[in-house]
Amino acid sequence: MRKGEVQRGSKWALVTGASTGIGRQYAEQLADLGYNLIIVSRTEATLQEVAHEIEEKHGVKVVIKAMDLAVESGAEELFNWCKAEGYIVDVLINNAGMFSFCDMINTPIERVKRTITLHDITYTVLCQLFGKDMAERGGGYILNMSSFSVWMPFPGLALYSASKAYTKSFSVAFAKEMRYKNVWVTAVCPAGIATDLYGLNKKWQGIGLKWHALSSPAFCARRGLNSLWRKRLCIVPDWWCKAFIPICDMLPRWAINKLRNFTMKWQK
Repeated sequence: MRKGEVQRGSKWALVTGASTGIGRQYAEQLADLGYNLIIVSRTEATLQEVAHEIEEKHGVKVVIKAMDLAVESGAEELFNWCKAEGYIVDVLINNAGMFSFCDMINTPIERVKRTITLHDITYTVLCQLFGKDMAERGGGYILNMSSFSVWMPFPGLALYSASKAYTKSFSVAFAKEMRYKNVWVTAVCPAGIATDLYGLNKKWQGIGLKWHALSSPAFCARRGLNSLWRKRLCIVPDWWCKAFIPICDMLPRWAINKLRNFTMKWQK
């Protein structure tokens, strides 16, 4: 059997932010491995389409839950709903995310609150609730999506990179706590991915893929799941991006100023 593969329909995986992009690929690849799915996002119509396509293609059950996870009660609401419906989650993929590229003082307060709530509070509480449940049953897997931007605290990324830095730090420490309970936690820190998250149109996504400036969602999900099954703490899917980590730390102030001036037109 392939790594992570289970008897078809014997276990459940929950994927947040599953209607498009990386989340959709996590759902597809978990279904291919035999998992029934609970897929979550705010867009019910899109979730229904995804659920139908995956069921037809992979022959597993797909349950949808349309809800907003960028609210403080979101994690508890989702967990309680799963318990009430009798779903036992063996794999949790915390993928739902919001991207913000804007100087902090120009960022709407509502966006600040929602970003921190989604990336930090919701992820943490979902890990706590589902992690405890997994530990009591004897084991499970949790994957948290962080970002390569944790090594890029650049102008315009103050909110996003800081919220994702928390995700990475929490995930690694939480993984070390839970390994003794047979619950395995992995943080995934991708660089640019060809999705709609950054506001790039399909043309620029295609150009980014062609020139290897962006990776495909399928590639990121595949590397993420492979690392989860191998029980790794934290990974950067694109190996060549690792070379840029020390460079990000060494950029002089004048280079950062030029970078800020160049990128101002894209801030919003």
